[in-house]
Amino acid sequence: MTEDWECVVVGAGAAGLSAALVLGRARRRTLVVDADDQSNRAAPAIGGLLGYDQRPPGELYAAGRRELASYPTVEYRAGEVLDGSPVADGLELILSGGQRVHARRVLLATGMRYCPPDLPGLGPLWGESVFQCPFCHGWEMRDSRLAAMASGEDAVHAALMLRGWSGDVVLLTDGPARLSATQQQLLRNAGVPVDERPVAELIGRLGRLTEIVFADGARIQRDGLLVEAPLRQRSSLGEKLGASCTSGSLGLDATGVDALFRTDQPNVFAAGDVCAQQPHVAGAMAAGSNAAMIIAQSLFADEFGLPYPPD
Repeated sequence: MTEDWECVVVGAGAAGLSAALVLGRARRRTLVVDADDQSNRAAPAIGGLLGYDQRPPGELYAAGRRELASYPTVEYRAGEVLDGSPVADGLELILSGGQRVHARRVLLATGMRYCPPDLPGLGPLWGESVFQCPFCHGWEMRDSRLAAMASGEDAVHAALMLRGWSGDVVLLTDGPARLSATQQQLLRNAGVPVDERPVAELIGRLGRLTEIVFADGARIQRDGLLVEAPLRQRSSLGEKLGASCTSGSLGLDATGVDALFRTDQPNVFAAGDVCAQQPHVAGAMAAGSNAAMIIAQSLFADEFGLPYPPD
């Protein structure tokens, strides 16, 4: 027997929980399916989120699930959406437990997978002293010995951004820098030296970086490292449902949406990191909330003839 829902929210991170809350308050029958593998769980705390600053990500998600439980039209279910396809009156999804569900709308909120460099020693340090976002981790790394590892235009941007949190920053280009005279001057003005030696390994203990080892065997002592970590899709579900991907500066295969969070498939919406437009918790929460309001209005249009899309 196929279950019937007005909206299925795939993913219960910041965007998905925020969307489900709005849909619940709009009295829409909503199923939330969550694999419980949000990317920021690698970090010990969320930085810069009002009300949850410097608290573990798991606390935010647990609080969100508790809030959803007070709305009878919303159900949270642990698991994954393994497959899906458009049907005449909506979308059909297959869950990891074998259940088939029908949805009039689907919101993709699965987030993205960060892809840091494949560098020995990085894994245990990721999310704490090796990081991708200075706004998320810069405060904890303030006034420490820092390094930025990047190349091209991103190298200068990363190093100068990091300079805002510490006066001791070195740029590691992991090979020939190929910087213009203007870029070199910007770095000199900011007091950021450039080291072109290939990086071989990171040394640390209990999540804290202590040294960076170069291919020639030399080492420098550093307390934190900012790296490039492009975003990639966790799931092919969006593609199966008819949503196309687009390549941008943050995500190599982000789900494409318009200003109303709609994908190419009229019944499929997406919000948060999966779109690579809001790669931080506060932005994902806002996107999820806004997307849910649009979804609710689209359902009101079906039910009551509400003019849609809204102006």
